[in-house]
Amino acid sequence: MSKPKVSSNQYFRVILFVIITAVILFFIARNINTFGNVLLVLLGFGTVVLVHEFGHFITAKLSGIKVEAFSIFMPPVLLGLQKTENGYRIRILPEIFPKEGDESGEGSLSFTVGKKGPASETEYRIGLIPFGGFVKMLGQDDTGPVKTSDDPRSYANKPALTRAAVLAAGVTFNVISAGIIFMIVFLIGIDLPPAMIGGVLPNSPAAQAGLRAGDEIIEIAGKSKDLDFSNIGIAAALSGKDEKVPLKVRHTDGSEEELTLVAEELPGESMRGFGIIPPQTLKIAKLPKNNADILFEKTGLRPGDQIKAVDGKEIQNYGELNQIVKDTLSPTVTISVERKDSASGEVKLIKTQIPLSLYMTTKHDESESTLGDIYSMVPRLKISDVSNQQDSNNPESSLQPGDIVLKISDVENPTYKQMREVTTKYEDKELPVEVLRTNDKDQEETVTITVFPKRNEKEDKVMIGVGFIHGRAFDFNHAVIASTIAEEESEALAIPSGAIITAVDGVPVSNFYDIAREIKKYPGQRITLDYRLNEEVAGAVPMDVGGAEEISSVKTGFAEIIPFEDLKKRYKADGPVNALVMGYRKTIMFIAQTYVTLRRLVGGLVSPKNLMGPVGIISFSYRIVAEQPLVYYVYFLGLISAVIAVFNFLPLPPLDGGLVVLLLVEKIKGSALSEKAQAIVAYTGWALILTLILFVTYNDISNIVKVWFN
Repeated sequence: MSKPKVSSNQYFRVILFVIITAVILFFIARNINTFGNVLLVLLGFGTVVLVHEFGHFITAKLSGIKVEAFSIFMPPVLLGLQKTENGYRIRILPEIFPKEGDESGEGSLSFTVGKKGPASETEYRIGLIPFGGFVKMLGQDDTGPVKTSDDPRSYANKPALTRAAVLAAGVTFNVISAGIIFMIVFLIGIDLPPAMIGGVLPNSPAAQAGLRAGDEIIEIAGKSKDLDFSNIGIAAALSGKDEKVPLKVRHTDGSEEELTLVAEELPGESMRGFGIIPPQTLKIAKLPKNNADILFEKTGLRPGDQIKAVDGKEIQNYGELNQIVKDTLSPTVTISVERKDSASGEVKLIKTQIPLSLYMTTKHDESESTLGDIYSMVPRLKISDVSNQQDSNNPESSLQPGDIVLKISDVENPTYKQMREVTTKYEDKELPVEVLRTNDKDQEETVTITVFPKRNEKEDKVMIGVGFIHGRAFDFNHAVIASTIAEEESEALAIPSGAIITAVDGVPVSNFYDIAREIKKYPGQRITLDYRLNEEVAGAVPMDVGGAEEISSVKTGFAEIIPFEDLKKRYKADGPVNALVMGYRKTIMFIAQTYVTLRRLVGGLVSPKNLMGPVGIISFSYRIVAEQPLVYYVYFLGLISAVIAVFNFLPLPPLDGGLVVLLLVEKIKGSALSEKAQAIVAYTGWALILTLILFVTYNDISNIVKVWFN
């Protein structure tokens, strides 16, 4: 008998395979740590998929259904193993390296090892695409209708309830495995941010409710057991529109208070929230070298610094730091830190001055008026940042961060609204902007810049490439008034635009920090503000100071973002029973979160941009594996297992839930849908799912690119 010929195409594939394998092995050898992390990520996801598919597999086997293949990950086949009468048959990449004239699909890289014996009907596979998995049963196909067969062991010939049990088993196993994973995590113990308030965003629901740094949330939305910070975010994101979320708070003085919060869309946040910032320690967090250098240049702080005192006052926690800084109402604050010398190991006490900025809670419409005010007085605008619309090659002829806007066109000391109006009026025309700029010699000079407003199609606004960020959008270092605003019960202060406040109730002031600090001394009283417009025009106006609530609406905060390490609390069960209870609660929480998120997504309360797909999940998983202890990745796998359970049971074929719906229709109807109808439903479902996968993958890649370039 002549030997089968080996084609040149097969030789080429083998050579190509050897080259690719060599390249991969070389990459692994050069990046062994990275490979270890990637392998751990794939093993974790493989385990989650294995549990899900094993649920289908074992239930099908127990139900007498013939299982033809059990695969972790998706085709093409990377490795296949099946017991045959001649031994264990091993197939390697059979679709990529096919054997000529071979109808069995063994492929060129196929061989048999071991002793002869009874054959198995199931091939166990590992797919080449590291996502998902499947169980192939006789008569069942996710990509099309159920196949008719005379074989009594066919999936199609089993009762509807049996088939439903097989379909539901995967989801059930994922729910059980999530509970077991969380149980193991809590037996080991895991450090998570507690349900404490590290700070509140200006104008947020939390700020308006009077919540303060250091407050502890002891009950939220009826839950009080094993609360961590994630419960706060979940309660906000999953609440209905205008829904009041009840919570109980324990303040720093030990008193308890019950109140309600309504979640809102917050600037810079992708999900609706309460505006509560996670609790932090007094230790500066680790940063990449470039970021660490920038932080030191702007604040004098370095990663690892431990803050000990503020303006000479010793502090014990972040809440005390936040309170002192908030009440300082000065342009700078002196911070004392302990710093360990990397060479000698000696710990030194270092003092550094950190710039502060004023923050205010405004009742006015930011998009149409002023961006905010200090007790109804609006400071001059200061440019916070610039975009690439500016001429980076010639910064002297471009607007710069820190420039104070003196005049735009013929409008002096414009408010935000006036600046928007003038910018829109000058679309595609030359527009002169006069600014006050501090030069390299720390001297102030007046500069006129010509800009060309262009329409931003994405935001449908005419823009000049500058931004105004809350807390950094005003000139607080001069006491110059751009405008005044009428309050609900009183008229606007009769202070002309461009005037300088010279005194508050007889006390000289030179900037808005001084103004805010002096006004704060007179809650509920009438005071006098002295001003001067020029050498000829000056005057004084009465001002009725609001009560304690209005007085506290103006505060100071760090002008630059300072990255503190997150405060963590140990969550560890007392024993197996307690761990089981904690695991159960966490599983139910994540399942409920996923269902409600999908419901909010359909209702338009959650943006599709917040969804994370396979690429994003794998990328996030890698960061956890590379940067965190292993227990955090195990915790994340528990979350993923719960999410997969929910997603797979959605009533959309070819997902398990959608196939169960078809079985219910069959049960009610008395017969299965026709193969044509099943095909239409299956292909429609696949089209929707593939569209969703493409969308979230694009989302994931865009987010990863943004992180790279930022």
